Formats: sequence, structure tokens, C-alpha cells
Amino acid sequence: MVAPPDNDVLWARALRHSHRGDPALIGVSVNVRAGEILAVLGPRGSGKTTLLHCLSGQLVPDEGEVWFNSAPVHTLAEPARERLRRDRFGWIGGDAQLMPELNAWENAALPMLLRGDGHRRSRRTAQEWLERLDIGDVARKRPADLTQAQRQRVAVARSLVTAPAVVFADEPTAALHRPDRAHVLRTLTSAARSHDITVVLTTSDPEIARHADRTMTLVDGRPGAPMPVRDRESASPWPASV
Repeated sequence: MVAPPDNDVLWARALRHSHRGDPALIGVSVNVRAGEILAVLGPRGSGKTTLLHCLSGQLVPDEGEVWFNSAPVHTLAEPARERLRRDRFGWIGGDAQLMPELNAWENAALPMLLRGDGHRRSRRTAQEWLERLDIGDVARKRPADLTQAQRQRVAVARSLVTAPAVVFADEPTAALHRPDRAHVLRTLTSAARSHDITVVLTTSDPEIARHADRTMTLVDGRPGAPMPVRDRESASPWPASV
């Protein structure tokens, strides 16, 4: 077991994982530098979500290694991985998954409240992030009274309130219309850049991937050909498997 390079906040090598015997990841390696926005591009069923689950400690891969800041995530016990997800990682899914009985600021503040931060501090931090994401005026509204785009931005705020090192965003705009999709991605990436937060996002849309600093592709659980930023304009969105 070899520790990753010091300038990589996330590093994974030769990941393999199967779901009920069906391979989801086949020899996938990835590295992400601090403050970088990495897009994982691939069609539905390519293994993108499984990769994020392994990188974030929600799943332990069947084979391979996952490191965060030179600490081996894949060998941590579940309580330690749960603390890592609570304190150092943020998560955004395609569905905002807000608590219907809580208003917007309470939903955004939930990670801070669950780890025992004070009510006043949690509310102030959540409100600040809602303001940054242009939805400060809906802080007292419940999810049922929000648009889908507003709910998703509350989820973005929730992922950022703890000042995480890494935010994992799994198809964060898949359910949104195109104008709302672009707005949510812009707010996420600009917030991440202004606070030096690393983002790993998955998408099946090459246009979404253009918001990232770098793109890697997955096809049938295998890494596709690299897709540098400078070559995206002419590159095919679905490189052949290797």
C-alpha cells in the first residue's frame, strides 16, 4: 500500500466493485488535487455513482485503494468513515432530498446541527450560504413551497455549510430544466472556487462537464480516454473503452 502524492486531496487506484455479481467498476484509478473541479462523464450505468460512493467512503471497494489527504479511506471502520463524511465531505444528489417538515435554512443547516454546532451559529452559516446562492429570501419557506431549482440550491448550501474539503455531486442538475441547470452549476462551481473546495461531479452531459477543470470518462465501468480541457471542443463525448 503506497500513499498518494502530497498534492492530491483524493487518490484512488485500481478500484473494482460489483453489485450482486454485476461489475460496476473495473480497474478505475483517479486523482483529484485540492481545489480542483473534476467531472466524471459517462452514460447511465457507466459506474459514475459507484465511483463517487467509493471515493466518499459510502462503499468499500471490492479491490483497490482510496485515500483522502494521505489517509486510507478503504481501511477505515464504518464509524470513522461516517465521521469523515459528516465533517470533511459534502454530498449533493440529483434529488435534493430535503426534510419536508424543515424550512430552507433548517435543511441547509442540518449537517451543522447534527454534529452539535450551536443553533445560532448553524442558522447564521446556513443563511450566509443561501444568500450566496441567491435564495436568501426563501430561508423560511418549506420545500413544498420552493421550485425544484430552489430546492436543489438548498441542497448545494447544505453540502457547503460545514466548509468541507470535498463536495461530491452526483448528477446534481439531472432533474432540472436547462436554464436552471446552468444556474445551479454556476453557483456550485463559483462557491467552490471562492472557498477552495474540491468538487467531484458526475454527469452524462458534456455541456455540464465544461464547468470542470478536468474531465475523466467512464464507459461500462472502465476508464475511457482522457479528455483535457483544451480538447473538449473537438472531442467526442463518448470515447472508446480501454
